Amino acid sequence: MPRSFSPIRRDVLAVFGALSLFMSTLEYLVPKPLPFFRLGLANLPLLVGLRFLRPQDVLLLTLIKVFGQGLVNGTLASYVFLFSAAGSFSSVLVMSLVQHFGKSWVSLVGISTAGALASSSVQIVLALFFVFGEAARAFAPYSLGSALITGLVLGFFAQRFVQTSRWLQNMENGYRKGVQG
Repeated sequence: MPRSFSPIRRDVLAVFGALSLFMSTLEYLVPKPLPFFRLGLANLPLLVGLRFLRPQDVLLLTLIKVFGQGLVNGTLASYVFLFSAAGSFSSVLVMSLVQHFGKSWVSLVGISTAGALASSSVQIVLALFFVFGEAARAFAPYSLGSALITGLVLGFFAQRFVQTSRWLQNMENGYRKGVQG
């Protein structure tokens, strides 16, 4: 097995992927008051993992999340999958950039909020051009407002979890040892 796919790396990605899919399934049960509204629970493993996962692992975890959600929700062959994929990848890109460039002065609250706003913004643009047309402008403020709130709440939760979880510390330490060799 190549060094880049050590057993611990594989295990960490499997656990984070499973957590993401589990949280996505829970989130699917929550009624959606707005089109494309998501709490973002499935992004928690991504948000927490940004701190220590290699960029290619964050990308792989995002792929697992997006395709897993599509399978679980039955949306692989619909525009909903496109919206989910675009929102997820834009969110991860923005969160990665904010985490990288603001490492010492931006907390997980800021990173989460930036990712939620990026996801919502991309989905609004897609809705404008592909699904709802100009009607998307009517729900854009509500979508951005809900993204702000959910991004803040999830960011606070993630920050607290990172500060207090021994399980996560052990996972992070094992991953780093596995990646180093």
